[in-house]
Amino acid sequence: MRAQIIEAFGETDVFRLTSRPEPLPGPGEVVVALAATSINPVDYKLRRYGPSIAPALPAILGCDVAGTVVAVGAGVADFKAGDEVYGCAGGVAGVSGGSYAEFIAADARLLAHKPSSLTMREAAALPLVTITAWEALDRAGVGAGTSVVIHGGAGGVGHIAIQLAKARGATVFATVSSDEKAAIAERLGADHVINYRVEGVADYVARLTGGRGFDVVFDATGGDDIATSFAAARLNGHVVTIVSQYDADLSPMHTKGLSLHVVFMLIPMLHDIGREAHGRLLRRAAALAETGKLRPLIDPETFALEDLPRAHQKAEAGRALGKIVVTIATG
Repeated sequence: MRAQIIEAFGETDVFRLTSRPEPLPGPGEVVVALAATSINPVDYKLRRYGPSIAPALPAILGCDVAGTVVAVGAGVADFKAGDEVYGCAGGVAGVSGGSYAEFIAADARLLAHKPSSLTMREAAALPLVTITAWEALDRAGVGAGTSVVIHGGAGGVGHIAIQLAKARGATVFATVSSDEKAAIAERLGADHVINYRVEGVADYVARLTGGRGFDVVFDATGGDDIATSFAAARLNGHVVTIVSQYDADLSPMHTKGLSLHVVFMLIPMLHDIGREAHGRLLRRAAALAETGKLRPLIDPETFALEDLPRAHQKAEAGRALGKIVVTIATG
């Protein structure tokens, strides 16, 4: 099979398109012929920095999977050859392969049947960001009647969080950085959209909540400005973040009685704990997709497996509008 491998960590020139043996399924695994994958920040961070949660070198990176089952290992009952599947199943320590290849041997617990209403490319854009957003909303108890503001509403995790929160009956507010992204957030279902470059947090909290603050603040930007989230939350509210690897003043949490939740969705993959929860979650997400309540935003530029270095460059530069999808097979 063709695969993009890395033998060292660094810039995109570490990728090497080569031929590797096709994997065989181990117990509890299925081999998937990949149709597409997508780029997530963890992918280029692992490529650049390694090695704490990176697979051993030489490695095939890539987390998101969409394709067709071609072989089934012992003990697998939920899938058979010919099934179309999707999931977040590769590219980190603790799993056996990555999605930057034509085939992957994946833990069946991490997969679900692909929504029939989505193309392979659309399905490939969903797994990591959907699991992340779903876990964040669960942690904060988002449901009917909850007011939730999503920072980074047009980003990879944020644009999914808007749709999931709406499906739960929440009132959804989203912050964005441009009019173009505001239109995207509105199209995805946000009830109120805030351009944070125009209106500061104190002003939009006063305008939209009468100064009370939001029940839940979800920082889906991957940035390091948690103070804005604390400022936006109500007394005894919830703040959720997907990145916390920086120094921050937590004293506003005390004065407001806030709960802080940090989401690191890779834990089941890295430590083989609760992997079946990811499969269950993706089955529920597929049901939402089938009813038109969940669709990914995909950057219009197309990439093939041989274009992977260029796809990483675009993602790392922050130039994408939506998820960057890489087509592995067109058949």
